[in-house]
Amino acid sequence: MKIAFLPFPEQTELLISELETRFNINLKPSARYGQLLYYEDFPDLKGVYPYWARTVMLEPFFLNFKTIGEAANNLKEIQRNWAPYQYTCFRRAQLIQEKLPYINLKDRKFPVKIPQSPIGLYTLIDENNLIASAKTTSYLPAGSLPFIEDHENPPSRAYLKIQESLTMAHLLNGTPLPDENSLCFEAGACPGGWTWVLAGLGAKVFAVDRAELAPSLMQNPRIKFLAHDAFTLKPQEISEQFGEVDWIFSDVICYPQRLFEWILKWLDYNQNLNMICTIKMQGEIDWSLIQKFADIPQSRVIHLNYNKHELTWIHTKKEN
Repeated sequence: MKIAFLPFPEQTELLISELETRFNINLKPSARYGQLLYYEDFPDLKGVYPYWARTVMLEPFFLNFKTIGEAANNLKEIQRNWAPYQYTCFRRAQLIQEKLPYINLKDRKFPVKIPQSPIGLYTLIDENNLIASAKTTSYLPAGSLPFIEDHENPPSRAYLKIQESLTMAHLLNGTPLPDENSLCFEAGACPGGWTWVLAGLGAKVFAVDRAELAPSLMQNPRIKFLAHDAFTLKPQEISEQFGEVDWIFSDVICYPQRLFEWILKWLDYNQNLNMICTIKMQGEIDWSLIQKFADIPQSRVIHLNYNKHELTWIHTKKEN
């Protein structure tokens, strides 16, 4: 089958490594268009795609055109929504995009809701040829979800990761954002990027870490802080000190096996939880362990735009 993978920026080698080690596929791309990896004859992945591909062209085709209008009209005849990935002919690509129906390609302001609408991907190869696919694996334009950055208030850039993960939990699972009725527990909260986002949504946050949060967060009445190793606290102890939480968060640097065991401990205590945890890779990736995360009921593993050598695990509680 024909297929093309668009990796996350500067993560092409991680994508190729995943194809080799997770899927046991050791093929050289038939062509590279910037970061886009095109394969003319690729094994059927049966609906399971690499985490390090921000989107996948599932039915790629090549289009020769003479004019900008011809390129846009050909794409519009196939479907409405198209997003570009460009590595060359930038001005020509911009003019083609202007003739296509509008889609939002700007950085987003959090919180934001992303429509579940099909969106194609196209890439100019030169001034008169492009590769495109109406069918892709992402609802995001070119698989990308950048946010408008706040350079003044958050105590760390990690806040972007939780903004994206909460947005994706809603997009993929329909999970509502935390609000003023939510009780959130964050493990390893220092310096407080995730806690800052959660408190900003109105939630009450029980933040646990050996080191204190940023001073502004320590004074926030919606945040309760405990100096402690968060992973050694039992769920019952959290409930006794803060109440029955409905959200669990962790961006702790630890071995994935330890995180997995900690997650199981929480789900054994209460399966009806929303959880978002970062799986931080330590050396060579154990794909069998990553599959165990994905196999937990009501869960999925994804790679975010703001992840690097890590993945994000999302668990959504059952609706009553």
